[in-house]
Amino acid sequence: MTGRFEVNFERRDVSVDCRFFLGDRPCVWHKREGALCQCTHYEQARQRLLIIKLDAMGDVLRTTALLEPLREHYPGSYITWVTRPESKPMLEQNPMIDEIVTYGPDTLVLLASREFDRTINLDAGRVSAGLAAASRATVKDGYVLDPRGWVTATNPAAQRWLEMGLFDDWKKAGTRTYQAVMSEILGLTKPALAPVMMLSEKELAKSRQHLVSLGLDFSRRPIIGMNTGAGGRWPLKAWREDGYLDLIDRIGAELDAQFVLLGGPGEHERNDRLKRGSKRPLIDPGCDNPVRHFGGLVACCDVVITGDTLAMHIALAMGRRTVVLFGPTSAPEIELCDLGEKVIPDMSCLSCYKTSCDFVPNCMDLISTDMVAAAVRRQWAHVKRPLQEV
Repeated sequence: MTGRFEVNFERRDVSVDCRFFLGDRPCVWHKREGALCQCTHYEQARQRLLIIKLDAMGDVLRTTALLEPLREHYPGSYITWVTRPESKPMLEQNPMIDEIVTYGPDTLVLLASREFDRTINLDAGRVSAGLAAASRATVKDGYVLDPRGWVTATNPAAQRWLEMGLFDDWKKAGTRTYQAVMSEILGLTKPALAPVMMLSEKELAKSRQHLVSLGLDFSRRPIIGMNTGAGGRWPLKAWREDGYLDLIDRIGAELDAQFVLLGGPGEHERNDRLKRGSKRPLIDPGCDNPVRHFGGLVACCDVVITGDTLAMHIALAMGRRTVVLFGPTSAPEIELCDLGEKVIPDMSCLSCYKTSCDFVPNCMDLISTDMVAAAVRRQWAHVKRPLQEV
């Protein structure tokens, strides 16, 4: 005889204004503890904030530095973030983001049907500005698209940043970090510093095990990560291959260091050449790792050497000591959060944002091995890593 399980379906009050209310499925606290509405975890969503940040992945990640100051400035806020599919994994598990919306058809439904207290769009791109203009919000910060098709700033601070993107001489003269400028646009009082990327212990352990399987020794020997490329948009951000090889010889001998090659799909050939040309073994976890696994690989390094790239932002989010090599992009805009140092050549045309250059040697060629090696030594001196077991 089959038994019957009976449930008393009495009407319950549903806390639709709670930060953790999802609407189409149980909230996290009901799943974890069986909690019902008006439980001890109840947090009223007093203000609804919409953040639009689509491009590029590094900019998306560094904008997460604004989340803590935003939450402090707008207590009880519910934050919805719209981004492109490739950037969504970097935002997952971030406790300061209540909802992530992948840019696509769902975005249009969201903007057409919901109201927000504030829309924040810090990107002057037309698509982002168009989404901000279409959003139903009482206040809009940053940039919106004018009905006639041009991007318009919502306040004087945003207008100054817009003009810096339009005029090279203003861009080169800039001295403030991205976080400082964005905080001014938003009127935040608490400074925004490090980006935030949350990885679970399981994810970190998986990345450690990956490197161990390739021969990495998690003892007290230094682990130096080298993000050797620069992506497709700004190829001039990449340092010389012979510079990396010379650095490997020198630091490898001085510190008995281990070297982990980092990079994306565009670094396959470059990293293969470095492995063939190096006198020391290089750990190569591959160039096709998902971004969260890549973040775990970066987190395993004591010091990361990189250009102004996504890997730089991830290294800072992971709290790694970071040596950043600058040339065609703006060094002052990058906030290192007391986690590293910038290596900058002596050249008058820096921050040109060019994709090609006629100067021989160019700015990145002028970064010497001595300069990078000295920076690596200084950053390793800050590392206090106990013996790790994997």
